[in-house]
Amino acid sequence: MPVHPLIAARFPLIADVAPGTPSELLPETALQFGAPYGEHTPPAVSVTETTIDGPHGPIRLRVYRSDELEDAGAGAHAVLWAHGGGFTAGDLDMPEAHVVGLELAHRLRGVVVSVDYRLATETVRHPIPVDDVAAAWAWLLASADDLGIDPTRAAIGGASAGAFLASAATLRTSGADRPAAVLLAYPALHFPNPASEDALAAELRTLPPVLRFFPQVVVAIFQAYLGRITDIPSAETPGLADLTGYPPVRIVVSEYDDLRSSGELFAQQLASSGVPVELTVAEGMLHGHLNIPPVDAMPEIARSLDFLAGS
Repeated sequence: MPVHPLIAARFPLIADVAPGTPSELLPETALQFGAPYGEHTPPAVSVTETTIDGPHGPIRLRVYRSDELEDAGAGAHAVLWAHGGGFTAGDLDMPEAHVVGLELAHRLRGVVVSVDYRLATETVRHPIPVDDVAAAWAWLLASADDLGIDPTRAAIGGASAGAFLASAATLRTSGADRPAAVLLAYPALHFPNPASEDALAAELRTLPPVLRFFPQVVVAIFQAYLGRITDIPSAETPGLADLTGYPPVRIVVSEYDDLRSSGELFAQQLASSGVPVELTVAEGMLHGHLNIPPVDAMPEIARSLDFLAGS
């Protein structure tokens, strides 16, 4: 289907912005492109914060607890969630972290823990962000009684770069520490990014260039994370790793997204490895559609959250 009309109506705001333009250099009109489409009405979810000790220092966590958690009984679900931002941007307040945390906790009648992992800089590279996510996962499991959750029903997930980190952290787990499921929103899991099929490539050419993940943009993203683009660590790069025994996975990809090919290829790789996998395409949506509040502005946003929650 076409790009959602609410989104397409804002394309003139970014028509002249070059791909890869840093956020601090974006013109005011471009910033308006990402403005909310209305007010988000939060569900009945309590929010607290805590800080844990990680291998590289303190890690801030935001905990979302459904007000219906007690009604769920002793076997409440939980999710550890990692926001996106190309490894170099994003925080716990962005909709892709905060609104997703609220909405998933509500849908699960459980607990969501959003992790403020260290962003890539000149001094922060792989494996530090994955270490932070892995430490947060270990904390969630160890804190199951305090959180009122069943650790055997705990999942891990993330969006975009956060999906990469959640997937990579999962590769480190085994036995009882393995997540019950892995929940991925428009993930970037391969380097280089797989080529799009001809039909998708034609659709993508209709987008303003700044919305595209051209090869040079993907190189810049992974170079920021790795500090290099050679000697890719295959054991912690989900698209290159051995997926035998990987937990069940749910993947939502955006219809108009160069990274859609990565999510679709990963689904094929999982299936070939005997891993249960579900994949859905958010029609008319761009990369990062969970970062567009409010949830009810566009039906596909709510559908994506329902899909990730398994509801």
